Amino acid sequence: MSFRIHVNDRPFEDAPRAGQCLRTYLRERGWFGVKKGCDAGDCGACTVHVDGEPVHSCLYPAVRADGRSVTTVEGLASREGELHPVQRKFLDAQGYQCGFCTAGFLMTTAALEAERGTAHDDGKLDDLPRAFKGNICRCTGYRAIEDAVHGVQHTERPCAGKSVGRNVGAPAGPEVVTGRARYTFDIEVPGLLHMKLLRSPHPHARILAIDTSAALRVPGVHAVLTHEDAPATLYSSARHEHPTEDPDDTRVLDDVVRYVGQRVAAVVADSEQAAEEGCRRIEVTYEQLPYVTDPEAAMRPGAPALHGDKGPQARIARAADNVAGEVHGEIGDVERGFAEADLIVEDTFRTQRVQHASLETHGCVAYFEPKEDGTGERLTVRSSTQTPFLTRRALCALYGLPEDEVRVVAGRVGGGFGGKQEMLTEDIVTLAALKLRRPVKLEYTRAEQFYGATTRHPFTIGIKVGARADGTLTAVQMRVVSNTGAYGNHGPAVMFHSVGESFAVYRAPHKKVDAWSVYTNAVPAGAFRGYGLGQVTFAVESVMDELARRLGMDPLVVREKNIIGPGEAMHSPIGEEEDLHIASYGLDQCLAVVRTAIAEDTSEQDVPEGWLTGQGTAMAMIATGPPGGHYADARVSLLEDGTYDVAVGTAEFGNGTTTVHQQITAGALHTTGDRVTIRQSDTDVVRHDTGAFGSAGTVVAGKAVLLAAQSLAERLRTLAARHTGVARHLCVLGAEAVDCAGRTVPLKELYEAGHALGAAEELGADGHWGGSPRSVAFNAQWFRLAVDPDTGEIRILRSVHAADAGKVMNPMQCRGQVEGGVAQALGATLFETVRIDERGEVTTAAFRRYRLPQYADVPRTEVHFTETADAIGPLGAKSMSESPFNPVGPAFANALRDATGIRFTELPVTRDRVWLALEQARAAAGGDPRPVGL
Repeated sequence: MSFRIHVNDRPFEDAPRAGQCLRTYLRERGWFGVKKGCDAGDCGACTVHVDGEPVHSCLYPAVRADGRSVTTVEGLASREGELHPVQRKFLDAQGYQCGFCTAGFLMTTAALEAERGTAHDDGKLDDLPRAFKGNICRCTGYRAIEDAVHGVQHTERPCAGKSVGRNVGAPAGPEVVTGRARYTFDIEVPGLLHMKLLRSPHPHARILAIDTSAALRVPGVHAVLTHEDAPATLYSSARHEHPTEDPDDTRVLDDVVRYVGQRVAAVVADSEQAAEEGCRRIEVTYEQLPYVTDPEAAMRPGAPALHGDKGPQARIARAADNVAGEVHGEIGDVERGFAEADLIVEDTFRTQRVQHASLETHGCVAYFEPKEDGTGERLTVRSSTQTPFLTRRALCALYGLPEDEVRVVAGRVGGGFGGKQEMLTEDIVTLAALKLRRPVKLEYTRAEQFYGATTRHPFTIGIKVGARADGTLTAVQMRVVSNTGAYGNHGPAVMFHSVGESFAVYRAPHKKVDAWSVYTNAVPAGAFRGYGLGQVTFAVESVMDELARRLGMDPLVVREKNIIGPGEAMHSPIGEEEDLHIASYGLDQCLAVVRTAIAEDTSEQDVPEGWLTGQGTAMAMIATGPPGGHYADARVSLLEDGTYDVAVGTAEFGNGTTTVHQQITAGALHTTGDRVTIRQSDTDVVRHDTGAFGSAGTVVAGKAVLLAAQSLAERLRTLAARHTGVARHLCVLGAEAVDCAGRTVPLKELYEAGHALGAAEELGADGHWGGSPRSVAFNAQWFRLAVDPDTGEIRILRSVHAADAGKVMNPMQCRGQVEGGVAQALGATLFETVRIDERGEVTTAAFRRYRLPQYADVPRTEVHFTETADAIGPLGAKSMSESPFNPVGPAFANALRDATGIRFTELPVTRDRVWLALEQARAAAGGDPRPVGL
């Protein structure tokens, strides 16, 4: 077959494989800017130009590109390296976070820009919801992308030592907008083998036999791995600093499967196609077992015990009753508290499964590299992970390897949201690599992300609140059931965390909780933004709003009457956490922002006639780090060329920590950010880092970086004084030199002096932080909505978010974190849900069936930061990655209650649910066009 294609002006004549799509054809030739996000034309991350027209290359047959010119994001810039105008605009606006989707938005925008003023211009750039209907971003909330398209500049270049508190652009920005940023699979590994997984068709079954002979006869298949090849060791896929936080209930490959989609066997072959064919030819004999998908039913006597065969060493609370973990506690006497109440509000709330939907799917590549000392090889695992160091620790424990024999590294990670605080692929890939002594790759499909990864925990929260007539709380009681799915990864910890700050933020003399994390035969749940707080906050804030309405009081007044204040102890029935403090307090300012928004709002003026309008508020408190210690090491060094190197373990996946670490270093060393290079997320670069989760990137790793940079600054001043003979207090660090009482000592000279004076060790310094003590951050969300009573359609008229982030290290980035959190929470509030059937099988295993927020769905949220400075966080900063999510759902539900008179107690509040509730309310009112209560 004759085939010729030009890619970024370079000719290629090697023909594609039969049925090959253009995306894989391009990536196999090194054009890694073309990303895989969905394999179905849903997300747009793979967008390229074919003869100038934007296409989704995952759907475009490569053979159709014969004789055509293809441009990828790498080809947008000029041959001289000058950025395309659209690339420059995305860079100036920082129209990205993790950046995995950015090439798609760039290519779409560039194509539409090229159409401006031509016969093909149909006005899409003036209608961005239509222009971007084929592109998805999970991180930004789209505002930054809109600003980029419109040429709004946000980034700054502050002078030396003034980086903190400024809108410094991300160091990786130029690589992101040009397609040079390297994510997990953006590497070429010679001799690479590919893995595919055979998954269970049954919700609960014992494997009696596996016949792999036909699979092994498939050309190109090198190995088929089953439970007989895997270690019998039990472990948890969850990654925590202390592994004992999670039950050890998982095996690499098990002879009992506990949900539809659990891996049964792994096929390793020369190509994905051969591995897939190998999976199809495996014959498995199952003994089907009873199953249970409802957590309440799972706890009843006689229910099938998913892990009844495991003993106390697995640390399962009550395996025979399917209880992975539980907590029960009481402060005071709630019955007495309810007896003292003038009003009691009681209801049950339910939240659903939600997928993280990071555009880069789970996966890793394992390969062998020569040791630096030449004594053999060591295993390197390149993974899309938030926890390189904890993953290395787990792999070494699982396979009996010393830590110096294993390196785990994360490239740039395409989104996480807690989903990559797991070891879901590294264990099985390592097994194959060790067996075959060959490089092995496993990359999840989008469908596998839905049924083979993890979800947010579904919760059922029964809540009862008592108050006096003046709104003062007398008692709060909750019964919480969390569905952890087939395995307990994060289950007990999420359950425990969910009833911590959610209780503690309100004063009440009597509090009681009973909570369970329960096994069911369904896809496992795991860590997700908010870590359980969002689910329980939905119930707490909804009931506080209902309480105020029934008392005839302003919901803000009721909150202000009962919230904890500065310096107060935080009381929860699960017990006090001694290292948790209110080290700065901005909750009053958050509520003041909401009060001002309500007073000044005019958004109702544009509502169609007959629509219902309402407004609602919710608030939340979150600890600025996990309990029990979260550790980070950092090293800052002066290099030979007079610039600085920062080595830190935490991963970058759109959380912005790389930028903040650069800003902290530049500030402490009185230099500019462009003179600071960050090396990160690699077990080779520092001694240890717990990981990028629990909003720890700034408050833990950032604190370690600050301590290292401050220590180095002192060392360099001391070295400069020794080199020049000038008093140390007269030596002042500058951007490129030290001013020693008028004598300028370039940093290059100081580096040389350090070696000449035998003081090379003074050219670097270490920092360490253990994550304790911890502070708390506060958030408040307010919405005004309009609802069409005839259709259930909801329009968000205005969205306002107030955030207490302490000293805001980078307002542009922090605003982006808030906007992204609000957007993700709106998805979970309005339509996102991982649906399962009666057997626990996921039925929404694609974006088009799952329904992610797109540009048209997300309002422009007004973000306000409070004026606080934390006594614990680095330079006064607090965390702000997870917390914006938590108050969004209840604020929306409270606004719906205000508009319709109906209390919605289950998420998501889809349009059909709203319409049905309105219809039922009308029927109950005898056909009155307005619902009961209005």
